[in-house]
Amino acid sequence: MKILIAEDEEMMLKTMEFKLRKEGFQVIACSNGEEAMEKIVSEKPDIIVTDIRMPFITGLDIVRKVKVELKLNIPIIVLSAVGLEKTVLEAFDLGADDFITKPFSPNELIVRVKRLLVSVQT
Repeated sequence: MKILIAEDEEMMLKTMEFKLRKEGFQVIACSNGEEAMEKIVSEKPDIIVTDIRMPFITGLDIVRKVKVELKLNIPIIVLSAVGLEKTVLEAFDLGADDFITKPFSPNELIVRVKRLLVSVQT
C-alpha cells in the first residue's frame, strides 16, 4: 500500500514517514502541496495524508483537486491545528474522509489509515 504524506513541518513529516514505513507501508513524503500534487498524479497513492496549511498549494487545494477536479477515489486524511474548525468543515465538504487534530499520536494515524484502507477495499 502506497501512502502520500504532504506536510511542511519537517519533523512531523519524518515522524509520520518513519512510523508508516515501520508498519510496512510504502511512503511518498512531500514537503509542500505543489510536490504532493505532482506525486499524486504520477504515483497514484492508495491514501493521502495532508496538512491543511502549507506553502504554495494548501491541503484544501489538494482535497479539491483530487476529489472534485480529478474525481479520484483516494481516501484523504486532513491534519489540522486546533481552532481551524471552519477549514476542517470545508475539507469535509470537498470530500476529505477523515481529520486528525495536531498534535497527535503516530499510533492514532496508523489506526485511522488502516481503517480507511479497509473501508475502501470492502
